[in-house]
Amino acid sequence: MMYQVPEHIDRNKIFIVRRSEIEGRLDPHYNMPVYCDLFNTLETLPFELSTLKQVSYAIFSGITPRSGGDAYSCEDDSVPFVRSGDYSETNMIDFSNLLYLKPEVHNTIMKGSQLKKYDLLIAIVGATIGKIGVYIYDKAANINQAICGIRLKEHISPFYIQAFYQTNIGQKIIERAKRPVARANLNLEEIGNLPIPIVNESLQQKVIKTLKYGINKKHQKESEAQQLLESIDMYILNELGITLPKIKTDLKSRMFLVNRSELETRFDPYYSQGYFKEAFSALYRGNYPIYSIKSLSKLITSGITPKSGGEAYTDDKETGIPFIRSGNIDINGDFDFEDLLYIKPEIHETVMKSSQVYKNDLMIAIVGATIGQVGIFLDEREANINQAIALVRLKEGNNIQYIKELIKSRVGQLSLNRLKRPVARANINLEEISTIKIPLPPLAKQQEIANHIYSIRQQAKQLQEEGKTILENAKKEVEQMIIG
Repeated sequence: MMYQVPEHIDRNKIFIVRRSEIEGRLDPHYNMPVYCDLFNTLETLPFELSTLKQVSYAIFSGITPRSGGDAYSCEDDSVPFVRSGDYSETNMIDFSNLLYLKPEVHNTIMKGSQLKKYDLLIAIVGATIGKIGVYIYDKAANINQAICGIRLKEHISPFYIQAFYQTNIGQKIIERAKRPVARANLNLEEIGNLPIPIVNESLQQKVIKTLKYGINKKHQKESEAQQLLESIDMYILNELGITLPKIKTDLKSRMFLVNRSELETRFDPYYSQGYFKEAFSALYRGNYPIYSIKSLSKLITSGITPKSGGEAYTDDKETGIPFIRSGNIDINGDFDFEDLLYIKPEIHETVMKSSQVYKNDLMIAIVGATIGQVGIFLDEREANINQAIALVRLKEGNNIQYIKELIKSRVGQLSLNRLKRPVARANINLEEISTIKIPLPPLAKQQEIANHIYSIRQQAKQLQEEGKTILENAKKEVEQMIIG
């Protein structure tokens, strides 16, 4: 008897595969109809369908020497150690921000993962999986185990393969191969089996040129957007009549004496450095009075994190309460509800009652890499936060958007930068958050500043969207050239 899935069922969620149709792997993810249909399309193309293994001399990855161990060096002859977060899909690498290996390590235990100019790079582990670049530099370098290096044969351009796998179709091919586990990964054999249509050199160059145009235009739009966003700081300083001192990095400025009577709150050198003293004096010389955020607030609190995978969580997004962590506040202060965890309503109302979030509550990240990021919760539903966020509920009579933008600016970040402890995982406690300095003009002026900044952010957002659209159209054009 032949079983068929009813037509009203989404065939990418519920489907039947005959045993004779199963190829490669037996898991449902790999055999989803959307992937099978794509591969069937690839096999009908008027081009030779090869694999990365067939078009390459070598497919390799590296290792990561023990952190802080003897493998690393700062000497002039050291070798750049490239990790998946260090290269971009535009092939740029900031060598000033890399770790460096000793030459003897590069030439012995890591000899098999040495990079050469025009090697293809594919991230094969974690959040960056599928990111693809080309090593365009002449200098020797090496990679860790989260990157696959591919050294191609002469008849195919690494930039063509990069362009193909940057398209939506290329990313779907990689998406099929990776394992849908907690930390997604690909092995070298799976990379080698990835298909690649072999088009003639003329079409390769056309594909490369098309995608390069899209990438360059996207960067141009993003650069224009960044210039607008960077103008916000100067606008706020000018409107508030504040001139902050320049940061000095010379030895004389980094060595200083402080009398015991001058010490405030904390006794560490970072907190007491002269720049902060000068900068806060500049704040008080501005056009408006300075208040602590505590004096403007009804509540300052933070939350907790229930045990990972425990009974506090739910998969039901309709009845569950959004659980906001510091990483969920993006650089623009927005929230992506699709990427949130959800907790059960009874947990929200009991053990996490003190950290409930309501519309127009301000949230500040106070732990880790996102420290200092600020967002306003603008949704009508309730939510909750973890201990890495400070929730600030303002009193009436202040413009919430102005306060948010002030904290995001150099003025607000001045307080946050001084308060955070210079340790492995930076953090600020609630008592310290309550001391953030806020220059406070009349409400009408607050509104004027907030409106002007909103206009700037909208212009920047439009430019970013235009850049994204141009690149997506270029990718579609590439797909059309190859797939039709």
